[in-house]
Amino acid sequence: MGNYETLNNLLVNMFNEIMTIEEKALINDEFSNISTTDMHIIHAIGIGTSRNMSSVARDLEITVGTLTIAINNLVKKGYVNRNRSTKDRRVVLISLSELGKRVYEYHDKFHKNIIDDIISLLGDDEIDIFIKGISGINNYFNKIKEENQKK
Repeated sequence: MGNYETLNNLLVNMFNEIMTIEEKALINDEFSNISTTDMHIIHAIGIGTSRNMSSVARDLEITVGTLTIAINNLVKKGYVNRNRSTKDRRVVLISLSELGKRVYEYHDKFHKNIIDDIISLLGDDEIDIFIKGISGINNYFNKIKEENQKK
């Protein structure tokens, strides 16, 4: 198998495996009613101060309308709180409920465990090479994304 086929297989397999592992990690008694998309929205809202809808939508690179639909569902499920700004009633602020904070921490721990496991497989010199390679791939995809946004 040549370099092209090897890289293609590795990237496609890695992407699929990460998505599958993440989906299965969400399936537990407490958080069985959310999807990976919901999880990424919860992560984008973050823990801390309330955020306005447009800033979260911008971070997720989705429209405010799309985010509104998802937030409606997350509010109904008890993961997100929605309030109007006291400074400007037109602004909708969202924050995580206690349940939302628990799922955020659960997801954060999931990512930390993956990184810890990967690091444990590599020596110090391999970690540097791995980071350099992943950074290059990440930069490539960011460049493609920026080019597509200009179109």
